[in-house]
Amino acid sequence: MKGSEAVELGCCVRGRLAPSPTGALHVGNARTFLVAWLSVRSRGGRVVFRMEDLDHPKVKSGAAGEAMEDLRWLGLDWDEGPDCGGPHAPYVQGERIGFYREGLNRLLEKGLVYPCVCSRRDVEEAQGAPHDMAEGLYYPGTCRGRFAGWEEAAAALSDSRLPAWRFRVGEGEVSFVDAFHGEQRHRVDREVGDFAIARHRDGAGYMLAVVMDDAAMGITEVARGDDLLSATPRQLLLYEALGLQPPGYFHVPLVVGPDGKRLAKRHGDTRIRLLREAGVSAESVVGLLGGWCGWADEGEEVSPRELLGRYDPATIPTEPVVFGAAAWQALGITDVPG
Repeated sequence: MKGSEAVELGCCVRGRLAPSPTGALHVGNARTFLVAWLSVRSRGGRVVFRMEDLDHPKVKSGAAGEAMEDLRWLGLDWDEGPDCGGPHAPYVQGERIGFYREGLNRLLEKGLVYPCVCSRRDVEEAQGAPHDMAEGLYYPGTCRGRFAGWEEAAAALSDSRLPAWRFRVGEGEVSFVDAFHGEQRHRVDREVGDFAIARHRDGAGYMLAVVMDDAAMGITEVARGDDLLSATPRQLLLYEALGLQPPGYFHVPLVVGPDGKRLAKRHGDTRIRLLREAGVSAESVVGLLGGWCGWADEGEEVSPRELLGRYDPATIPTEPVVFGAAAWQALGITDVPG
């Protein structure tokens, strides 16, 4: 199966900003959203805002509204979303559960998904057969054909866990061209095995929801952090199974701390909200983010719209950006907030 890049001639380029309200927006998130916004706006396309709130245990009260406020403060806008509506409403995943059930039913009819009760420990203990460990733990299909349905699987669990829906992966290579990382070739059947698409009775989980929503909303380009590059082959398998057209993909390196790990509290408080409250201007933050991509000079204050004429994906560094002392100083902050 080969995922193709979205055809943009003769149709509108459509991208999306899709934050998850599991925490506050930080400078790493903001840089990725800026790249996604510029990629679409520089070609006269439309931006869709979608709130991905299906990770229920981690969703934080008020985080959804704060994410929208922070993005607006930075100067990013959108043409469709929960605040302004649009032809593909609702734009909050928690309000689209019935839609995901339709997709799950289609996969069930094809015999491509099944309920699984295996815990992470069960999967770890099953790591006996050799396989390509590109994605960590490999699932060998222990629960294939084990249960007649979701209810039977749920009844087999004695704890508070819910069964997971797993996609039955067939043999073969998945290939696609990433606009940043180039040609990608993967054997999901050897690297990951049957993968989880949701831990919800109706299929409302990230893997299935993002595929169905991007297709339904006509998204032609998905620009996101390259920590999700390895998820793309699995999503392409779902596109194929559901008979949907996949978008093009553009995975950019993450912003990390001085230790090379993704931004976390140990690197200081890098929330956009904190920078706002500290009196840092939006133009200073955008200048820093744009500078990391080669579109702004050191210390320059600039708005996203002023970067439209400078946008060039070829200048984005191939290595992760380090948010350290120099970045704090560029924002005028001498005491790193904890």
